[in-house]
Amino acid sequence: MFSGLPFGYLFISTMVFGTLFSLSSSHWLGIWAGLEINLIGFLPLLVYSKKVLESESAVKYFVVQALGSSFLMFGSLLGYNLSFSWEVVSQSGLLVSSGGLFLTLGLFMKMGVFPFHFWLPSVMAGLSWMSCLLLATWQKVAPIFLMASFLAASMFYIVFFLFCLLGAGSSVIGGLGGMNQTQIRALLAYSSIGHMGWMLFAICCGESSMKAYFMVYVITSVCVFLSLWVMDSGNLKNLSGLGLKKKGQIFSFLVMLLSLGGLPPLLGFIPKWAVVSTGTSTGFWGLLLVLIAGSLMSLFYYLSLFFSEVLSMKVDLDLKEEINSNKLGNIAVLMNLLGGVVLILFLPGKFF
Repeated sequence: MFSGLPFGYLFISTMVFGTLFSLSSSHWLGIWAGLEINLIGFLPLLVYSKKVLESESAVKYFVVQALGSSFLMFGSLLGYNLSFSWEVVSQSGLLVSSGGLFLTLGLFMKMGVFPFHFWLPSVMAGLSWMSCLLLATWQKVAPIFLMASFLAASMFYIVFFLFCLLGAGSSVIGGLGGMNQTQIRALLAYSSIGHMGWMLFAICCGESSMKAYFMVYVITSVCVFLSLWVMDSGNLKNLSGLGLKKKGQIFSFLVMLLSLGGLPPLLGFIPKWAVVSTGTSTGFWGLLLVLIAGSLMSLFYYLSLFFSEVLSMKVDLDLKEEINSNKLGNIAVLMNLLGGVVLILFLPGKFF
């Protein structure tokens, strides 16, 4: 994975330790320190191949994360000024104050949620596939679970509505941004923005629904990025480059992309169905419809890409042999297809 990077396992371990330290801390300084340790471990992984685009993306990522950390520290200092304590529990009633506002802004910026989504497509466009995978999955763990704990500690209506509103905005931005996108990495970045919006709304519906959504999102993202990593020879940047790859690999990638978009009955549809089922109890029907509309925009583009590529394939013996020989892609496709079908048939209404 990062075999060309000296001390690569050390940096990965540092990144993982920072996230776990931040999640297990009840102290604002501990949360901030864990996020900084995670950043220190992740930055060397972005520049391991010493390419100009990766270095540029690493600098952009560092600046944005440093700004988010400054918001986080400033918000915690404002909270300490009011409660004279660094403990999260003692400041739970202050999340609607100016300190809580800066705390949420810092975490939103670190996640890349609307309206702080501007940095994610440009950063991801210059990274390798494995760095993109870590940025889209593991780097979201600490901020999203911290936001869930903050909302649980402060059940104020204004905070609840803010989460739902920004979640709906992120879903729309993810759908609109991907409509006219030709770069694969930027397209997946906008997809990540849309999924972050669904997860924010899922936090308001219940922490268990957010955990289920995040787990399925990680599974489908791993399938998509590993598929791209396997069939990439170093020059796959635009969607037009898919035509130069093996047809069996393209078919597997497109099916997993549809699963990431949430097409039934694939695996990616299950968490969205669960969020819609539980979200009807919140009363924010308008925001829920906006979420669905943003997801439909992304799905429309994925379906257009799928039909344009599949209909151009010639069904011959070579195509059948390529599909049969693509064992890793077939396993991922079956997991996304059968996982969704099994959950729909045997676990209706029992997700939570």
